[in-house]
Amino acid sequence: MKIKKKETTTMNKRVIKTVMSSLVAVAMAFGMSGTVRAGADNAPQGCSEQTLRGSYLFDAHGWNIVGGVAQPKAIVEAIDFNGNGTLVSPFATVSINGTIIRSSGSVGSYTVAADCTGTLTFTGGPSFDIFVQHGDGKQVWMIQTNANTVFEGTAIKVH
Repeated sequence: MKIKKKETTTMNKRVIKTVMSSLVAVAMAFGMSGTVRAGADNAPQGCSEQTLRGSYLFDAHGWNIVGGVAQPKAIVEAIDFNGNGTLVSPFATVSINGTIIRSSGSVGSYTVAADCTGTLTFTGGPSFDIFVQHGDGKQVWMIQTNANTVFEGTAIKVH
């Protein structure tokens, strides 16, 4: 019983550390982009769906919470943003509690506001809040918003 409690406490500390690290990264990104927007008239324009166009590689890790127990989850996925609010995932490999799942051809949609925040939803699948790198959109921070998940990662433009 003591060992299980210690493992649960250790897992909870890891979850908190991961979430806090992600929040710091997002806060730093917004802090930097806010400084740019407050600058001279030559500051970059805001974001829109057109900011995300091209192929990105999404890498994330976290947990699904099942019956109060955290189960590890990781993914490597390609996401092709079409620049118009639609997307396709040509491939993905997910590990959930050690079980590998491969998929291809998933479709979805996304929104991007002028302040570079937005949402991403895979049809019939997970949803995310997204934070787009201001200006060029070369990086997208994502956190899953479905219930019973602690899952975050970054999509980096590769083409």
